[in-house]
Amino acid sequence: MFGKRAGGPGKPKGTRPAPPSLGSLGGQPRTGARAPAAGAPAEARVDAGRAEDEARRIAATDGAAGSSDHARSEEYYDVKSTVFNALIDTIDLTQLAKLDAESAREEIRDIVAEIIQIKNVVMSIAEQEELLEDICNDVLGYGPLEPLLARDDIADIMVNGANNCFIEVEGKVVKSNVRFADNSQLMNICQRIVSQVGRRVDESSPICDARLPDGSRVNVIAPPLAIDGPTLTIRKFKRDRLTLDQLVKLGSISPEGKTLLEIIGRVRCNVIISGGTGSGKTTLLNCLTAYIDEDERIITCEDSAELQLQQPHVVRLETRPPNLEGEGEITMRDLVRNCLRMRPERIIVGEVRGPEAFDLLQAMNTGHDGSMGTLHSNSPRECISRLESMIMMGGFQLPPKTIREMITGSVDIIVQASRLRDGSRKITHITEVVGMEGDVVTLQNLFVLDILGEDANGKIITRHRSTGIARPRMWERAEYYGETERLAAALAAAEVTDDSGMPLGEKNV
Repeated sequence: MFGKRAGGPGKPKGTRPAPPSLGSLGGQPRTGARAPAAGAPAEARVDAGRAEDEARRIAATDGAAGSSDHARSEEYYDVKSTVFNALIDTIDLTQLAKLDAESAREEIRDIVAEIIQIKNVVMSIAEQEELLEDICNDVLGYGPLEPLLARDDIADIMVNGANNCFIEVEGKVVKSNVRFADNSQLMNICQRIVSQVGRRVDESSPICDARLPDGSRVNVIAPPLAIDGPTLTIRKFKRDRLTLDQLVKLGSISPEGKTLLEIIGRVRCNVIISGGTGSGKTTLLNCLTAYIDEDERIITCEDSAELQLQQPHVVRLETRPPNLEGEGEITMRDLVRNCLRMRPERIIVGEVRGPEAFDLLQAMNTGHDGSMGTLHSNSPRECISRLESMIMMGGFQLPPKTIREMITGSVDIIVQASRLRDGSRKITHITEVVGMEGDVVTLQNLFVLDILGEDANGKIITRHRSTGIARPRMWERAEYYGETERLAAALAAAEVTDDSGMPLGEKNV
């Protein structure tokens, strides 16, 4: 199929078709598989010269970072460049594009192994395997990022120009030995990622949000805004979706708190998940949606589709940025307003950050019980203030008291998530919105996190406890759904008493 090489030593013989169709070499989007399928549209093809130039540029990339995160020698890059150039001179890109990802990878490995033998390259078996994997990643995938994306223990990948890559592991940011050949290769990989969702990033449009096929969130900011080269940030999603049971094992919530969250999801409380950046809001939202009944129609609105709902009746909506002429933008508010016409039973907003807060609260208050959203704030009290501010951002000329009454009539529960200084992520508050006292919104904590100290390894010692409220405001909802016994048992089991045997009271909110 690839026209086996015949010829003297030095460089295998072969012809390069024009044009080749391996989109990943020319910055074109991958369509699920690592190589474009046969019959791909003409727009996905690039000329042979451009593909070869790009391939030669990425020949010196560093693919290390998986289990073998170590520095590479310059000799390794010289060998890789030589082998890669020979591969591009040999391989038939048109035929390669017709293969599925696994077959294409095996074919490349066979050819590279033959090139190594012809050129008498002296390498150990381990080094050869490493070289084969690197080259396959460069041709078919995201180059040096592939080993990082394959690791499930990495939460964030932060690339600051070609030579600086940082990763977050177990809540701590460390520098990786991954590097790119140059900023041009890094920019090309950024283009591949964003083009998968129909977006582009270049000097005229230097900021872009996108996502990977697994839902991982991607942000790219390119020169001239990024002075030291393209900056790529990937918020990785785990392959296996986290559940509340797993959050209990990780210590993010207690078993009693897990039961309370299950009941909140089941009895159709309107929930706002509040927290700072990287505190686990989207993960927690995914966990709560697992307790939505399968016969409900759910509509999600997101800036980039990240939620992984398992119910059969889910409609996923995504915002759209403006085009180069500044037209065609679809905002979050447009999506939330439109989904009210789509007969939703639950509306889930990936992140509330602007005037769409008003429309979400209106939906919560007009028959769409059980709606949910996330919001950036540092406490339940601050969450109320942020909602009020975002409504006013929309230009609504309403008295502050009216806005607060709308909030108290719409939101039932605020779940606060935080990332502690040791890198752990915890649910710190499960708080009810009770009502109004004068002009002040009244909140009551059902569950809180106490920080008890720090162990010898620097890990913060914490404890989740109930605040002693035996009959919360959501009691009537729980009664309607037959969940009062579980609710009462969970609240009672999580109580912590003081020296006199009295339950510890509620924290100030």
